Amino acid sequence: MSLIIKICGLSTPDAVDAALIAGADMLGFVFFPPSPRHIGLDRARDLGARVGARAQKVALTVDADDATLDGIIASLAPDLLQLHGSETPERVAELRQRYGLPVMKAIGVSTAADLAGMDRYVGAADRLLLDAKPPRDATRPGGNARAFDWSLLAGAQIPLPWMLSGGLDPANVAEAIRLTGAPGVDVSSGVESAPGVKDTALIRAFVANARASEA
Repeated sequence: MSLIIKICGLSTPDAVDAALIAGADMLGFVFFPPSPRHIGLDRARDLGARVGARAQKVALTVDADDATLDGIIASLAPDLLQLHGSETPERVAELRQRYGLPVMKAIGVSTAADLAGMDRYVGAADRLLLDAKPPRDATRPGGNARAFDWSLLAGAQIPLPWMLSGGLDPANVAEAIRLTGAPGVDVSSGVESAPGVKDTALIRAFVANARASEA
């Protein structure tokens, strides 16, 4: 199976076009107001239409309620839900059934103990996103441009299809894939020139370097 590449936090037509032209498999859109990558429903509708069927559209939410998710799904028509909050396995399974969409659950990792909770999502989620655990004083979930210790994944039995995230960029993505054997990679801040501002050259370099690692 070929490597899955996801570019997340897209918010402009130029960034969407760059990800599509580079050959990304998944394009992620953030629906979380504290994030500089947050987009509203009108923009989601426009960007989603721009993507069409050329890549999978991923809606990233953080402990969103049903009404919020209803609006997101009506606007973006995502192919996948990415849950990046403290959603329980029961909540993940509930949303998967409610919307009839596959769900990717983010797991924050800083120690080997964090990997022990993955089994809880078997039967609830379709995919896991292993991301750096945010510091305690963080206002947003996710890696926040930091990587976790990839050696923690050596020999780990990951019970679902998964992707690697947190601190990835064009310079280290090939090494990350080599060290972890990740079948997919997800990048956001690592292809930005400023928080929330995607750099089209970095998007192209990330995808090219990740693809080259497969060879």
